[in-house]
Amino acid sequence: MALAADGGDGVTGEVAVLGAGMHPWGKWGRSFVEYGTAAARAALDDAGIDWRDVGSIVGADTVRGGYPGYVAGATFAKALGWQGARVTSVYAACASGAQAVAAARAQILGGLADVVLVVGADAAPKGFFRPAGGDRPDDPDWLRFRVLGATNPTYFGLYARRRMAVHGDTQEDFARVKVKNSALGALNPYARYRKRVTAEEVAASAMVADPLRLLDICATSDGGAALVLSSVEFARRHGVARPVRIRAVSTVTPRYPTTVLDLPDIATDSAVAVEPSAETFRASIARAAYEEAGLGPDDLSLAEVYDLSTALELQWYEDLRLCGEGEGAKLLRDGVTALGGRIPVNTSGGLASFGEAVPAQAIAQVCELVRQLRGEAGDRQVADARVGLSANQGLFGHGSAVIVVR
Repeated sequence: MALAADGGDGVTGEVAVLGAGMHPWGKWGRSFVEYGTAAARAALDDAGIDWRDVGSIVGADTVRGGYPGYVAGATFAKALGWQGARVTSVYAACASGAQAVAAARAQILGGLADVVLVVGADAAPKGFFRPAGGDRPDDPDWLRFRVLGATNPTYFGLYARRRMAVHGDTQEDFARVKVKNSALGALNPYARYRKRVTAEEVAASAMVADPLRLLDICATSDGGAALVLSSVEFARRHGVARPVRIRAVSTVTPRYPTTVLDLPDIATDSAVAVEPSAETFRASIARAAYEEAGLGPDDLSLAEVYDLSTALELQWYEDLRLCGEGEGAKLLRDGVTALGGRIPVNTSGGLASFGEAVPAQAIAQVCELVRQLRGEAGDRQVADARVGLSANQGLFGHGSAVIVVR
């Protein structure tokens, strides 16, 4: 049984990452099960663990793949070969992968399993994400499409315009994010887009949702990612004396009232009766992770953030407290978030290079952190990486942040 109360450095609540695996991102036209199974096998090989020795499997669901998408854990278990493992399936939109990690960690720390396989994969539609068919007037996601016509790029454009109005960011600042991330994605064999992009190419790309152009916005992609997690004690019995460890997982929800518009909601809350929180929802996601880990932004070696658009990456800099409010663009201009800077962000290439494979993405972020902390990132390697943080936000108020340490 798992005895993972102590990570070995006096830190409770840690679990070890024995293996990380991915299926390359792209538009392959095949089942999400194929992508997830390939990623799972790669993670098991990386861990040196036989599938038959896994005590539990947690699947991050895809809701677009038909009925099997709603029982992703069991779908992957069947594809790997029924062997009696516990099974869990979770759905939290873009935060599904982090919630899968949280569920796996809880099972290990609770003594229900020594080794847990976490898998997420998706086969995304062409073009924009859209709501499922049918009329659902009580569904805020259906309403934002049908009442406002607000596709995801519309939302990204509104957020970018807000940054321009409040902080003075420019389209040139947004383009710099794409330039940085494409250079890193060009070095990542799992990335869909492996081509460096210039600021001039961003400026020449088609306008999609003013002020964002085509190269400012992430694509929709197919892909898969997986992790093999275990108790720290099991890792040491398995011959891994100092494993990479997950120290914190934040899956918080917003606080009432929310005063910054966040789709699919189409209005902010009234702040007449209750004083708004001093921090935004995204800022609270990072704070909860820092507090659980007993760390702060100054301890980070690198971060992976959800750059659905170039402007949103700049927002994450501030939400993670890498800089003060309104200082994200300056941080980028000064090279602080580039490879070789004080705190490299999206060394994987980010969504700019991958595109969204929704239930896999938060797991893929952790895969990048694990490779960096192991010193296995090749030309993308961050020198002496010791602490990494991943962050994203799932639709409908799902927080997602993971802190990984070496």
